Amino acid sequence: MDDWIAGDPDPAARAELRSLPDAELADRFAAPLTFGTAGLRGPLRAGPNGMNVAVVTRATAGIAAWLQAKCLGGSVVVVGRDGRHGSAVFATTAAEVLAGAGFSVVLLPGPTPTPVLAYAVRALRAQLGVQITASHNPAGDNGYKVYLDGGAQLISPSDREIETAIAAVGPAAAVPRSTVEPAAASTLRADYLARVAALARGRDRDLRIAVTPLHGVGGSAVVDALRAAGFADIHTVGSQFAPDPDFPTVAFPNPEEPGATDALLELAAAVDADLAVALDPDADRCAVGVPTPDGWRMLTGDETGAILGDHLLSELPAGTDPLVATTVVSSRLLARIAAARGARFARTLTGFKWLVRAGEGLVYAYEEAIGHCVAPDLVRDKDGISAAVVVADLAATLKAHGRTVPDVLDDLAVEHGVHATAQVSLRFADPTGITDAMTRLRGRLPTELAGEPVTADDLSTRRGQSRTDAVVLTGRRVRMVVRPSGTEPKLKCYLEAVESVSGRDDLSRARSAAADTLRRGTLFARSLVTP
Repeated sequence: MDDWIAGDPDPAARAELRSLPDAELADRFAAPLTFGTAGLRGPLRAGPNGMNVAVVTRATAGIAAWLQAKCLGGSVVVVGRDGRHGSAVFATTAAEVLAGAGFSVVLLPGPTPTPVLAYAVRALRAQLGVQITASHNPAGDNGYKVYLDGGAQLISPSDREIETAIAAVGPAAAVPRSTVEPAAASTLRADYLARVAALARGRDRDLRIAVTPLHGVGGSAVVDALRAAGFADIHTVGSQFAPDPDFPTVAFPNPEEPGATDALLELAAAVDADLAVALDPDADRCAVGVPTPDGWRMLTGDETGAILGDHLLSELPAGTDPLVATTVVSSRLLARIAAARGARFARTLTGFKWLVRAGEGLVYAYEEAIGHCVAPDLVRDKDGISAAVVVADLAATLKAHGRTVPDVLDDLAVEHGVHATAQVSLRFADPTGITDAMTRLRGRLPTELAGEPVTADDLSTRRGQSRTDAVVLTGRRVRMVVRPSGTEPKLKCYLEAVESVSGRDDLSRARSAAADTLRRGTLFARSLVTP
């Protein structure tokens, strides 16, 4: 503890740690941040289990040593950042540590959407990309996201190897650093936006779009991409457009959170828009809103995933052998769409680090948490900006033919059945409660869910990359996946109800029946918190 404090290069952090009461100080040193979803993420605070200059310094030094051990010393690395508190100094720290270790560092200028960083790693053939971001976490958090050669997120066993290398790093203040100037306004952003704009292959551009970046860094990029694609009628939520690390108008800067898109939908209704788009703060996720006879509503990630998957498969030339992919917690509708389109389908564990590695010929991947990879050859990760362009392209084409996005959802339901989904998040004050709940579930695996027989598949008993801490309950018309959250003290339950449809006149009945199944499944999910 004393050695860490003495070796912290930030005098403010040293003073903070020395001023803490013993109990709080012990908490700060209880355990270091560990590599989770492709990197580090945690609260902005001094000590080994917070995001601060010392942690970023040692993490970067460990990664540098890991690359050098693989004979990749001196290679090109790219560093970017979002607009959060601490992001600028953390990005500079990472860049200077990498330069001090002899790497050729490209420090992207200013706040940058995460997809642009992922694109830059691929475009520059870099061996490493580091993006300082906490994605859609609350304002008090920050993070350190790692991309490897090819622009895909870090996976095991590399993460464990890097953790070992970090543990071997000495005091942060002793880590060599070399000054790095941010790259001059380069063509990287322009190249990325031009390639994203080219994803809009339709001819129709009569579409009014409402957009919000939720105080994040994607506002100007998504507007520029849409305009470059030919969409001129764009309206933005002014109070949320400029990057603001405090996220003052939303309780949580996540488009999926209740109330987060209220301002967007109000704007869309006021300007009589055809489409609404919300990005999360680092612009790697895209939520879509559409008008309906009952007013505006946001689509679920599964609904957007289905319409994008169907749209992208329909555009492929004959003779291709495409692959589409989604995750174990997402809807099964994409699998049915792929079969009908003659495409291959893959289901992976949660996270784009797995989705983009689903197999050869990947043309589209999504996860229910509003993440979409519409151009794997461009960005090997979820990308809210390119997804927004492709959704706008589809919506404009539909409008020109007198149709809407909800019409497509109806078409898919008639052809493949209603696939209604819902998520139940159970928060625990004590993380051990999550472990206890999973233990209880495994001890008495249910044979019935929502009045239907189900079979249970405990994914923790599998081998290899398909092994994870999750239980899947599957019936003919109902499915539920139960798993601990990877980033929050929550137990998450992903529900899906499927109802066959005999025609458009049967849609209302089928959706009502599916909603009832979800309601009963939700009651079971909530019972998991009871010992």
